[in-house]
Amino acid sequence: MKYKIDTNIKKPAYLQLYEEIKKDIINGSIPYGSKLPSKRILSEETGVSVITAEHAYSLLCDEGYAESRERSGYFSVFKPEESLLQNDDISYYSTLDISKKEPSYTRQDFPFSVISKAMRKILADYGEEIMIKSPNKGCMELRTAISKYLERSRGIKASPEQIIIGSGAEYLYGLIVEMFSKNYIYGIENPSYEKIEQVYKAKGVKYEMLNLTHDGIKSSDLKNTNASVLHITPYRSFPSGVTASASKRREYIKWVNENTDKKRFIVEDDFESEFTLSKKPEDTLYSLSDNDNIIYLNTFSMTISPSIRTGYMVIPKSLIETFDIKLGFYSCTVPTFEQYVLTELIGSGDFERHINRVRRKKRKSESQNNG
Repeated sequence: MKYKIDTNIKKPAYLQLYEEIKKDIINGSIPYGSKLPSKRILSEETGVSVITAEHAYSLLCDEGYAESRERSGYFSVFKPEESLLQNDDISYYSTLDISKKEPSYTRQDFPFSVISKAMRKILADYGEEIMIKSPNKGCMELRTAISKYLERSRGIKASPEQIIIGSGAEYLYGLIVEMFSKNYIYGIENPSYEKIEQVYKAKGVKYEMLNLTHDGIKSSDLKNTNASVLHITPYRSFPSGVTASASKRREYIKWVNENTDKKRFIVEDDFESEFTLSKKPEDTLYSLSDNDNIIYLNTFSMTISPSIRTGYMVIPKSLIETFDIKLGFYSCTVPTFEQYVLTELIGSGDFERHINRVRRKKRKSESQNNG
């Protein structure tokens, strides 16, 4: 197969190559288990350097579309749905240590000097405006900053009107339940972060526990569930540490897009994903689906500090009116001052510089450990 690099566009050659090969893997032109062209052959066919070809393959391996085998080359490991169903008979959850009650992670220290500088700037620039009550969805300044950040860093295109600010993930879980009617059934990972189950139990809604395997929810459980809302943590589930493979992410998208009596939705909890070791952040389910049925959720607890009780969710356009009618009376639970500080950290670039610095440090440490 012949790949072509368009030198007239700004997109780097390695990204173009990566996207073309990924497309062929997904549509089956490159079947599961088949060997990919060598870096040298790919280089000769496309006119790029061997390093560029290697970079493209590295991204495919990072995202779970391919794997490198010593002295053998690169192979496609993207599984079709039938293969997933045949190979997930044994649930992974029974072997996991689920004794921990709270997510444990190494704090990625956000420079206090940067935060204090942002606070002083907000006090000087806004003055008494920080005393004004926030709109119920959150300050437009912060929602606009998050909208721009998500587009450039996560491939998520969402307007500020789709973004809701709230005091942490648990609070936002509750809003999601209240946005839907009581007769919705929720599907959650087994095991999962216990507060997810606790919120659904406290809200009095029905939910089903769907067993995890090594790469995500067991395919047969997903196929047979009565749930219409699937609550998942595809980047890294707690406490199992399971990351959804590229194949599993596509399976989730297929599930949510199926034509059923009740429209389906996925709650994509993307906690901790910013600090991936991959050179390119994994595809979000939100960016993979084009049917307006993914609720994307994240917080600043990991990226800045657990004491910053601020999270956000991106709701589908089709749910904006529903949210306004059912929940428009709620006051925003995050102080205006904190929202302006976060806006300043994102807008100044300090937030992303910190993330990139931590990712470089983690990749270096991983490289040294493997070396």
